[in-house]
Order: sequence, then C-alpha cells, then structure tokens
Amino acid sequence: MDSLLLSRRDLDFLLHDWLDVTALTRRARFADHDRSTFDAVLDLSETVATRHFAPHNKKNDAEEPRFDGERVHLVPEVAQALAVHAEAGFIGAAMDEEIGGQQLPHVVANACRAWFQAANIATASYPLLTVGNANLLLAHGSREQVDTYVRPMVEGRFFGTMCLSEPQAGSSLADITTRAVPQPDGGFRLFGTKTWISGGDHELGENIVHLVLAKIPGGPAGVKGISLFIVPKFLVRPDGTAGERNDVVLAGLNHKMGYRGTTNALLNFGEGRHTPGGAPGAVGHLVGEAHHGLAYMFHMMNEARIGVGQGATALGYTGYLHALDYARTRPQGRPLGGKDPAAPQVPIIEHPDVRRMLLAQKSYVEGALALGLYCSRLLDEEATAEREDDRARAHLLLDVLTPIAKSWPSQWCLAANDLAIQVHGGYGYTREYDVEQFYRDNRLNPIHEGTHGIHGLDLLGRKVVMDGGAGLRLLLDTLAETTLRARAAGGEAAGLADRLDAAAARVARTTAVLWSTGDPATALANATVYLEAVGHVVLAWIWLEQYLALGGGTDAFREGKRQAARYFFTVELPRTGPQFDLLDSLDRTAAECRPEWF
Repeated sequence: MDSLLLSRRDLDFLLHDWLDVTALTRRARFADHDRSTFDAVLDLSETVATRHFAPHNKKNDAEEPRFDGERVHLVPEVAQALAVHAEAGFIGAAMDEEIGGQQLPHVVANACRAWFQAANIATASYPLLTVGNANLLLAHGSREQVDTYVRPMVEGRFFGTMCLSEPQAGSSLADITTRAVPQPDGGFRLFGTKTWISGGDHELGENIVHLVLAKIPGGPAGVKGISLFIVPKFLVRPDGTAGERNDVVLAGLNHKMGYRGTTNALLNFGEGRHTPGGAPGAVGHLVGEAHHGLAYMFHMMNEARIGVGQGATALGYTGYLHALDYARTRPQGRPLGGKDPAAPQVPIIEHPDVRRMLLAQKSYVEGALALGLYCSRLLDEEATAEREDDRARAHLLLDVLTPIAKSWPSQWCLAANDLAIQVHGGYGYTREYDVEQFYRDNRLNPIHEGTHGIHGLDLLGRKVVMDGGAGLRLLLDTLAETTLRARAAGGEAAGLADRLDAAAARVARTTAVLWSTGDPATALANATVYLEAVGHVVLAWIWLEQYLALGGGTDAFREGKRQAARYFFTVELPRTGPQFDLLDSLDRTAAECRPEWF
C-alpha cells in the first residue's frame, strides 16, 4: 500500500529526474555518497516516520503537554520516537562528519525531514529547532561552544530553542527589554521574559540550549544593540554532562489550536528561583561579537522559515493523500446523467467537483514540495559550488525566494487541507478522521516565523530592491531561462512559457510602478498582495520546470503531473491579473482607513 504521508514516487522524481542530486556527489563534500545512499536514507526516513512518529500523532494532539508547576509531562511516545530519530543520525544529517554528522546534501536531508513533518509535525518540531540552533552555533559560535553544546545536540542528548519574542514586543525586536549584564569573569547574567518559545521546556533530553536575544546595558538603541547568548537550562560541567540548574524558569505553557504536542513556553530568565553560583540571573555566554545578535539569529530564522514552509507542505501533502484515499474508497451517488436508482453507487472520485478539489490540492502540495526542495538545492549550491559566482548567485536567489518559500506553502497548503476536509464531507471535521487535525496544525504556519504581512514587507521592501534590484533581476532571469527551454521543447510547453513570460513581465512592471512614487508607505500598503501574486508566478515557474523534467513518458504519474501543471496555469496563475491591477493602482483604501472607523 502506498504511504499516506508523502509520495515516494514524487520525491524520487523531484530529487533525481529534476534536481539531479546525484550530480552533487562529484563534489568533495559529498564524494562518499551515491544514489544508493540517498535512497537508503530516504527509505529509513519513511520507515522511522511511519513506525515511530505517525502512530502517536493523534495521541500527541489529544493529550497535550501538561505543566504541574514543577515539570512538563508529555506522552512517552515522543521521547521514544526522538531517541530512534537521533540514533539513526537524522539530527546531523547535513552536518560535517567531524561533528558527528552524515554530510548529506541539504536537499536530501530536507526531503528526509519532510517524512517526519508529515507523520507528526509536533514531535518533528523538536529536532527541527535543535538542528537550526546547532547550525547557527556552527556558523557563529566558538570552538568551545561547538564542543560544549553542538556535539551533544547532534547526539540527541541536548535540544535547542530560539528565544526572540517578548510579551510587550512580539515581532518588533527593537523593543525587547531582556538585559544581559556583564560579569567580572567575562560572562553575562540575563534578566527578562521570552514567550512563544517552541520546545521551551521538557525532559526529552539532558539539557535545553536556549539561544536568547538580549541587550547589553549601554549598547546602541534598537536592533543595533541586540546581542545573542547561549543560555542552557542546566550549566554544563567540564565533562560535558548537565550540572547545576540555571536561572531559567518555566512560567507557563501556551495552548495552541495545532502543534499541540510541542511545548510552547513563557520563560523567565533571572527570576531568582535558581541562583547558579550563588548569584542572581541566568548564566549566558555571548555568541560572536556584542551587538551583532540579530544578524546571527537570522541564520537560524531563515533556516526555520524554510522549515516552516516545508512543514506546511508536508501537512498539506498528507492531507491530500488522505483525501485521495477517501475519495477512491467512499461510494456515494451515481454518475451525472445516471437514471437508474438501483445502480450501484460510485466512488466519489468519479464526481467532477471532487476531482476539481483533488486537482487543486495536487497542484498546491506538489508545487510547494518542489519549491522547498529547489531552495534546499540552492543551499547546497551556495555551500559547495566550485565557482564563486555560482555560490553568490545561489545565495542571492535563495534570499529572494525565502519569504515565498515560507509564506506560499503556509497559505496554499492550508487551502489544500481545507479542501481535504471538504472532500471528506461531514466526516472531515470530526476528530475521528485525520484531516481536521492537519488543518489545525497547519493554521499555525501562516504565523510561525513571521506573518504573511511581515514576509510581504520583506519581499517588496527589501528583497526585490536590494543591490539596485539585483535579486529581482536574477529571479526574472531564472524564469526566463526556463521559458527559453520550454520554447525549444515546443508544443504545449511553449504555450505555458508564453503565459509565464507574460506573468513575469507583470512582476517587473508592477514592482517598478510601486516604487515609482518614491513613497514607501504607498508602495508597501499592499505588500501582502504583492507576496501572493509573485508567489503564484514563482509556483507557475516551478510547475513548468516539473513539466519539462517529465520527458515524454505517458504513465499515470507523468500524466497526472502534466494535468496539475495545466490546472495551475489555467486556474491559478490568472488569479494574479486582478492582484497586479490592484497593485498598479497604488490603492490606499486600507491604509487610509482610520482606526475609529472600525
């Protein structure tokens, strides 16, 4: 029986037929791998996800973490699954062998991660954050910090978090008030409160390594005065084991509509309940240079944004496969025009409107999966391409695509979950069926790691205008390279290329119109609409890329892919026309609405 988590056939097509990941093994970093090792680790991912993550997904949702005032209680299956996950080496999948990793390409490691996210997004979030934490320290931490904190994380003994938001500041990091007070020994003591900390407290391992944004008194105002600190739940002894409790206190858990198996914490630093070394404050260790903390944290934040987009994709994908399975096995009604009430009922997939909903889901989730893996392939190019200009190109293109790779799946794979419920009819919104949980879990992702509004501002206000518009030019040139190949292929591909070229021209023209006024407030008033429209154009490009990679085969898999591409170009891409018209009009209807009018 095919998996209801992800399609391995689709993953193989994307990784091998389209992205040619085996070509990476010609580079020194990946020389010890070949297709057989890539396929083996994908097989193992599916097995571990199916056997150890998926079985407790509903239990994890129903019996969410409980705080008794002293410690957090989780269902035991979470720790058991994560122990198997760590033992199999997935935490360090893409990390250096020297640090205990497998040195897999990011694109393969992230394909593996998708299995766990589809199987149980709440349990999968603990290693997702830990990997991001470890990667930040590998990039910006000292050798001692790497040895003390990263190696135990790769082994699965320590877990990691990111601590940014505060109750009074939210996403406005310039307004954080957590203080890091210098100490005579060169260390720091932290005082303040952080909220929305996923994985913020639990007993799944020996220690939790918090990466905390704080301000050193006397530093610059705003974001320029933010520094980054390692603040472990337990201080680490010289032998590497967890020792004295640090002054990090769980004040309470937030209770969310989805991801309910992931602890989400309000943490107090320096509350005084614990006084390590007999002094008040949470012991913290500066990462890198003072006042550069936000730049360092963006390393983890950008990685987490790609991870959130991939998690949204995985939830949309498994919802689609559940809806497809239901539609194939649920008999109801008779064909249009069928006159005999005594005739047997047909599976609901025979009804055109059900096929419409399934095709929409397919176009969203398979397109989003391809986008996420393409971005992961750019990470590998950025890190290992032989030529410096190729590495720089990959970095710039990934920079432009990141807000789309986070936000587009979070919006449209959630829409896929909505359609999956609709395919199930009344059963879809009952807890007895899985699709209602997928929807609740996925509804968090349009907010995780920045709302659509924030990423719209990032795309239009920073990414497409940085370096004199170099990022936008690169994106449009990349699309043009694809349409050139499609025209050379001729036939239907050439027709799709014409439509994509027209949409890309509108991106360029509308971007110029928005910035022609010299008024950022007007340009950014509809940044979210811009994000949605450009995102759809990017996904049309991704679908044309897949279409070209299909070759000439006519098996059901390839024909299904072609039909999904046709659907996206016929039904979805035209949505952008009215959006670009709105943007071209420089509309300020919402911006000029006064608060008292509501």
